[in-house]
Amino acid sequence: MTMGSVGLGSAVLFLASFVALLCVCSASSDAPRGVAVGFVFDPRAKCDPPCKHAGICIRNNTCFCSKGYEGETCQYATCYPKCKNGGECLRPGKCRCAPGFGGRYCHKVTCDGGCWNGGECIAVNGVVKCICPSSWTGSKCQEAICPQGCRNGGICVAPGICSCLEGWLGGACHAAVCAQPCLNGGKCISPDKCRCRPPFSGPRCEERKKSH
Repeated sequence: MTMGSVGLGSAVLFLASFVALLCVCSASSDAPRGVAVGFVFDPRAKCDPPCKHAGICIRNNTCFCSKGYEGETCQYATCYPKCKNGGECLRPGKCRCAPGFGGRYCHKVTCDGGCWNGGECIAVNGVVKCICPSSWTGSKCQEAICPQGCRNGGICVAPGICSCLEGWLGGACHAAVCAQPCLNGGKCISPDKCRCRPPFSGPRCEERKKSH
């Protein structure tokens, strides 16, 4: 045996030992592996299609994948922990999250624009939504609820509180306002309009009808 053949043999043995060591060290990771420990390395092996993402061709059409990749040709990136809530692993440790989810592994629920007035953002059957307190409603809990309703064009601006148009008052904007009070038992039925009791009439029920 010549010195050159001894050197070549030592180089092959070193390469095989290096790859085997690489496999043993990498196997301690929880990430999935392309090939299990104990493989036989063939330096003349060919892989078609070739191994991707720095994978090593250890036998014909058999790839040993680097950390963070898996598949027959190491074509798939892996995320550990796995991407949650329908997220997609773009590259090792990097998830692309579905709408409504965020965080490194798509584990956080996020409502676009947030939830107002004490609302809570949660996922229900994969759909992200705001759960509102009993006195608020709307997609962001932005709309107050007035159980009594707001009449005559009034708007509910806070739980149980109506903002009334000019000429109306009351918790439900139900009471008309007459700048000049109605006289002789008349009733204000709309802004500055009185409903008179017989025999009175006039804008303020100030006129008494004459009897014939």
